[in-house]
Amino acid sequence: MARIAIDMDNVMADLQQHVLAVYAKEYGEVIDPARLDNVPEGSVFPEGIMVKMLNTPGFFRGIPVMKGSQEVVKALAAQHEVFIVSAAMEFPFSLAEKLAWLNEHFPFIHWRNVVFCGSKTIVEADYMIDDHDKNLRSFKGTPLLFSAPHNLPLTDYKRLNNWEEVATFFKLSEVAA
Repeated sequence: MARIAIDMDNVMADLQQHVLAVYAKEYGEVIDPARLDNVPEGSVFPEGIMVKMLNTPGFFRGIPVMKGSQEVVKALAAQHEVFIVSAAMEFPFSLAEKLAWLNEHFPFIHWRNVVFCGSKTIVEADYMIDDHDKNLRSFKGTPLLFSAPHNLPLTDYKRLNNWEEVATFFKLSEVAA
């Protein structure tokens, strides 16, 4: 049985889709998702807009679930020790909203298996699935990079492009992600 740490934003929660939808609604401009590829997260928006969105009450509660994540995380949790790990401290509204989001979409994850922190350097697990190099760089277990537009240039990690690939990596053949 392995211990697996799984990030939320851009891994379980489709932050990219949500940010684009909120921006289009609030500012009346539709941004082509391809513009997010290979650039730092949030850099396609006017300065300060991304931080404003992330600090808006209700923002984190409305993020859509990443396709296939519920089924695969449930299968992983049945066979392994799974922890949801999010560096949520930077955005005060995110704590309660992320917990409510997890309770709604991943009710099989026990509250004891949810870790909200400021830095993931404290995380000890066999595997970490995350979309940010800053979280994987110092990780002592096996780092697994979940594909997101901002990390496409990275080649230092085993890359998992979607939840089907996560299921395959962990040999969860019975899961249809």
